[in-house]
Amino acid sequence: MSNEASIHGAGEHAAQREFELEVRAQDMEVNFGPQHPATHGVMRVLVRSDGEVVTGAQAHLGYLHRCAEKIGENVEWLMYLPYTDRYDYLSAMNNNLGYSMAVESLMGIRIPRRAELLRVICVELNRVGSHLIAFGTYGMDVGAMTPFFHCFREREWMMALFEKICGARLTYSYIRIGGLFNDAPPGWLEEVARFCDVFEERWVEYEQLLLSSHIFIQRTAGVGVLSREMALAFGVTGPMLRASGVDWDLRRDMPYSIYAEIFAAGAFKVPLGSGAKGKLGDCWDRTWVRVMEMRESIGIVRWCLAHMVEGPVVGDLPKVLRVPAGESYVAIENPRGELGHYVVSDGGRGSIRTRVRGPSFSNLAVIEELLPGALVGDAIAIIGSIDIVVGETDR
Repeated sequence: MSNEASIHGAGEHAAQREFELEVRAQDMEVNFGPQHPATHGVMRVLVRSDGEVVTGAQAHLGYLHRCAEKIGENVEWLMYLPYTDRYDYLSAMNNNLGYSMAVESLMGIRIPRRAELLRVICVELNRVGSHLIAFGTYGMDVGAMTPFFHCFREREWMMALFEKICGARLTYSYIRIGGLFNDAPPGWLEEVARFCDVFEERWVEYEQLLLSSHIFIQRTAGVGVLSREMALAFGVTGPMLRASGVDWDLRRDMPYSIYAEIFAAGAFKVPLGSGAKGKLGDCWDRTWVRVMEMRESIGIVRWCLAHMVEGPVVGDLPKVLRVPAGESYVAIENPRGELGHYVVSDGGRGSIRTRVRGPSFSNLAVIEELLPGALVGDAIAIIGSIDIVVGETDR
């Protein structure tokens, strides 16, 4: 090759390299959902990215809006109960309890001891079932298929237990204003005890299959870090808040039902994130807290079984339910955080104002802060770690 040709070729190469350096990627907006399975429901997240880096995110809700609060103002008190099942359809027992307690606080009625114990057993079993879904589907989000099938093995048993006590597997309407719909059938409490025994053995599998997995740790440790200050500023509650190191659980700090007794007896502790694998408040911490909470729930169920008493399961209620005039707000520790019901009565047969504080709604708001700066591949891991149920965000 002549010197002239060599110089010409080098010049072309330099020009091409200079052209490539001048090219700048521009932000691109991508619709994540509302049909994408990793959104865990009918939700749309508008993601803006510069290449592989997320530069902005905004959640668009309303695809599952069903006017639940307005319906609560147009039906009788007891008729609204089935609608509460549909907020967070993975923890319907907790929803039933929260609404029933809000109405009961206005009525000033006494709940029988057996009903209180059965209520706590049901809501804690429902917490276990909800966290099993969160844990199993989150594994699928980041590429681990096996834990999902292990989780559904125990969840299926839990749903069979609920089917035996109330006839339903997902939306129960079992916890009613004044108590329960019916007593536990013969042999049900004994089967719950067997479930606790088996679950404590199987729980070890969850930790080995996912939490200790090197790949899972690489995908979640140090990713989506939610600081204590940000969690408090956004009103985050539940496992997400505790994963950021904030020691707050309504069952212990604003006790309702019989949780004060249970905590005083040392039947459960409140798991907190510590940044054991990455940074405090990351995706791994949020998953770890939920897994630990399942074990604590089993301890609560065992305490209730050991202290079970005979007796009625519903208080004295009038045939036509009229609630004294007044207003009430009751918050409970839902599997996803603080679930609050605000009801206003004018002394009639229904509420004149119903307001629901859904934890998923507040928890979801932090994605606008967590996603920018993350890789596109980590966006799914971050959204999945929040563990939302869209029916609760929209109501």
